Amino acid sequence: MNFWELITGGDMTKELKAFESRAKKLPADYQAAWEKIKANLWPHSDFTGRNLMPILDGVLGLLEEAAADGQSVQKVFGDDIKGFCSALAGEEGAKSYRDKWRQQLNNNVAKKLGK
Repeated sequence: MNFWELITGGDMTKELKAFESRAKKLPADYQAAWEKIKANLWPHSDFTGRNLMPILDGVLGLLEEAAADGQSVQKVFGDDIKGFCSALAGEEGAKSYRDKWRQQLNNNVAKKLGK
């Protein structure tokens, strides 16, 4: 990756297009689950969203393997895709910009209070 792609996000655009082309090969119910997963993971992204790329790649790989094995989406994720995404982002340590701002505010308050 060169500097220009890093600054403009061109590397992420290429990666997301590759994810989408992989997702289009999945059955329709898996494609719908992929859309829900993306929608529920993006709030956990940092300013650039780069922290989610490995997570999205792993989830898409899981979807591809489950589809190849003939498993249903319900069996893989259950009924709570939003909960799955929250747990996944929490395990991977994907903190959103809100989490970082909250921590910064807590640190500043602790300094002012002399702790």
